[in-house]
Amino acid sequence: MCCVSGQPWLPVADNNARHISVVLPSVLHPLAGGQSVLTAPADGPVTVGKLLDAVTSDFAVLARRLRDETGALRRFVNVYVGGDEVRRLQGLDTEVAPGQEVLVIQSVAGG
Repeated sequence: MCCVSGQPWLPVADNNARHISVVLPSVLHPLAGGQSVLTAPADGPVTVGKLLDAVTSDFAVLARRLRDETGALRRFVNVYVGGDEVRRLQGLDTEVAPGQEVLVIQSVAGG
């Protein structure tokens, strides 16, 4: 059991409006069993923090790549809900409704 409702996460093929999808960048696919999207069932709004806990519970390395030891988003990880970066909203307490999509983007540095 690894998702918000206590049911296992589902592949993206289940497009039921009672699910929330987390879209991962290609660099994170190997850490999510090769998947580009992780989907968790939700009967109502859930926070981004609980959603990330749910979809990463079977992928410990992915969880550590997204969040630090305190549970905060890592500095180079940006999460978007409805086109808005969650740090500009309520952070990990930002609510996500069933049917919405959450987008994870990793910052790229270089010179």
